[in-house]
Amino acid sequence: MPPDIFKLILYFCILDMDAKLSIIIPVYKVKDTLDRCVDSIMKQDFTPMEVILVDDGSPDECPRICDKWAAVDSRIKVIHKSNGGLSDARNAGIDNAQGEYITFVDSDDYLDEGTLSILMRTMESCPETDLLEYPVYRFYGSPRQSIFMPERRTYHSTDEYWLYGEAYSHSYAWNKIYRRTVFNGVRFPKGKVFEDVYTLPEILQNVNVAVTVECGMYFYCHNQNGITNKAGGKELQMLLEAHMNVIDRFVGKPHFDKYYMHVVNIQLSLCEITGCEPALKRIRIKSFKGMPANTRVKAAAINILGIKTLCRLFKAMKKTGVLR
Repeated sequence: MPPDIFKLILYFCILDMDAKLSIIIPVYKVKDTLDRCVDSIMKQDFTPMEVILVDDGSPDECPRICDKWAAVDSRIKVIHKSNGGLSDARNAGIDNAQGEYITFVDSDDYLDEGTLSILMRTMESCPETDLLEYPVYRFYGSPRQSIFMPERRTYHSTDEYWLYGEAYSHSYAWNKIYRRTVFNGVRFPKGKVFEDVYTLPEILQNVNVAVTVECGMYFYCHNQNGITNKAGGKELQMLLEAHMNVIDRFVGKPHFDKYYMHVVNIQLSLCEITGCEPALKRIRIKSFKGMPANTRVKAAAINILGIKTLCRLFKAMKKTGVLR
């Protein structure tokens, strides 16, 4: 069969194919990285997908770049909307998604070759799975770069996934594939940073089975202007609020103490920056298992002195240079 005819047949097959996976890409002021992001997706060897580019009122060349991609592949859809922020853009993508599954890719990031096919094979081989999490190359391109590599594990309890799996420390929206129905009644909070920390616990209320795997790779690229590099008191207050919204759900459950100390560290950083009194309530630590040495010291201090006194000591020690 002549190559051109084969390509034409393949093209019409793709047109008739229902999208199994909806890939949502918020777009705002990313003209230098958008092509790389979309190209990494269109080169995947998984084809039954739709790509939803959500132009969030970007004032640069991004709207034109989005339309250019939509003109060359029928699987790419573009939503042009007024600027509403990252959460609002993701929500617009969810509202328009047609796939059985949803995933997110930020437009300054990209996917490794073959990632989607191996992940979707895993999803389809375990049809009860509602959420699949896969590895991340974090802060790629910076001195901080490191690989987050989850173990292959199936969680029939989302409390176990949050606590034992420490999902609270890698609650990223993007290195996960979700069954679309888990977003029933759930959307990202508009106007919040660390919006994924607010959202993942609510998604987990709709999840029966979560799976983590060690295959595939999401490249989370270093961005010197990103929130993780520029978070101040206002942003840390939102992060603390997100955890305080759900922390009471987990009190007394296995591995809770390690999660509580994770939130304590956020509270300490907020008190140091703003001078505020701690809003996090004191909970006595029963198990120090799995905590690094400095966290165990803080946990012991909470048991003896309370969290308010610990915050005051922490601020004083930071100010005098005892802690760095």
